[in-house]
Amino acid sequence: MRGLRFLFDEDCNGRIVRGVRRRAPALNTATVLEAGLGETADDAVLERAAVENRVVISHDCSTMRARAEDRLRAERPMAGLILVPQDIRVGNVIEELVLIAETTAPEEWQGKIVFLPL
Repeated sequence: MRGLRFLFDEDCNGRIVRGVRRRAPALNTATVLEAGLGETADDAVLERAAVENRVVISHDCSTMRARAEDRLRAERPMAGLILVPQDIRVGNVIEELVLIAETTAPEEWQGKIVFLPL
């Protein structure tokens, strides 16, 4: 892995988290619950991710996106946000996240908001 780190939002499908961990065990991943951020506001999740240089993975394509855009407008750091619509097959999401982790570096994600599929 090239140093990319993921923080899976609380609403992220657990099958995705488990699948990414199984396919890429060397990838540094954490969930919001593991980070002690259960039921925490999106702003706090994005702040923690920025401090830890983690790209946030979320199914919350509206609220999380809005909070990330607010953060960027305020010129606050953001390590990246990958939004995953609920209707994408879990296997496809896992494949794309592993590919992203294997082929990109953390600095490529700074201030980026992207939707899967790429």
